[in-house]
Amino acid sequence: MIMSDLKGKIWMDGKLVEWSDAKIHVLTHTLHYGTGVFEGVRAYETSDGPAIFRLEDHTNRLFESAKLIGMQIPYDAKELNDAQSQVVKINNLKNAYIRPMCFYGSEGMGLRADNLKVHTIIAAWDWGSYLGDDKILNGIKVKVTDFPKRSEKSMLHKAKASGNYLYSMLALKDALNSGYDEALILDIDDNVNEGSGENFFTIINNTIHTPKDATVLNGITRQTVMKIARDLNYRVEETNISVDDVKSSDEAFFTGTAAEVTPIIQVDNVKINDGKPGEITKKIQKIYFDLIRGKVDEYSSWLTQV
Repeated sequence: MIMSDLKGKIWMDGKLVEWSDAKIHVLTHTLHYGTGVFEGVRAYETSDGPAIFRLEDHTNRLFESAKLIGMQIPYDAKELNDAQSQVVKINNLKNAYIRPMCFYGSEGMGLRADNLKVHTIIAAWDWGSYLGDDKILNGIKVKVTDFPKRSEKSMLHKAKASGNYLYSMLALKDALNSGYDEALILDIDDNVNEGSGENFFTIINNTIHTPKDATVLNGITRQTVMKIARDLNYRVEETNISVDDVKSSDEAFFTGTAAEVTPIIQVDNVKINDGKPGEITKKIQKIYFDLIRGKVDEYSSWLTQV
C-alpha cells in the first residue's frame, strides 16, 4: 500500500481536501524535529453501521500529548471528534484506521522558531490487522532487542509524540532483520517495557502481568484489556517483568489500536505455551473483538456510531 496513492478525502485544518492534495512543505518544522503528536484510532463495522472505538479517550489523549510538548491545538475536542466521524463517513468506510495528527508548519525553522502555526490533519483508510490476520490467529515471534533501553527520566513517555517513535523504528528494524515479527524493548534496568508500538502482557499462574506505566504509553487498548481481564475475575498486576519471567511464562500477548490483541508464541528462541496462543489470551481476544463490533452490551458506551 502506497499511502500517497490512496483515494478519498482528508480533513486538513478544518477543511476536507482531496487525498492527493493533502501536502505540506519540505521545510515543515515537525518533519525536521519530530515535534508532532498523533493518535491511532479504529472504527469497526457493527450492526448499526461503523462505530469508532473509544473516540473521546483517544482525542483526550491527543490533547494531553500536545500539552506535554507545549503545543496548543487550535480546535476543541468536539470539533476533532466530529471530524473523525466525518472522514469515516465521507470515505464510505465500514472499517477504518483513523490518524489524527497535530504538527508545526513551515512558518519558521530552527529550535528557536517562535512563529510556528499548529496544523491538524485527520485521515482514515481501510487497514486490516497490523501484523496480519494469520498472526492475530496463530501468534507472533518476538526478539528481545538490546537497543534502545528506556529511562523514565529521558523521554516524554506519556506523550504520543512523533519523535518518540525513532526508538521504536530502530528496535523493530533490529527484530525484522533477525527474522522476527516484532521487538520487545527493555528499560535501563533490563525490565520488559513494550513492543515497538504495542503494550505487553504476560500470564503466570493465571495472573496477568503488565509493565508499570513509568516508561510505557498507557495505551487505550491496554486499559481496555485490563478492564476485560478484571471483569473476568483475573488478577491483573502492573509490575516489573524480567526477560526470564517472560520466557518461563504460560502465555504472552501484545495490545494496541493497530495490533489489537496479538498472541506472542516465541521470545528469542524460547517457545511460549509450546508455540501456541494461550487459552486466557484467546478468551480476552474474543471478548475484545466482540465488543469493538458492538456485540457486548456491557461495553457499548465505548462506541461512537458514525
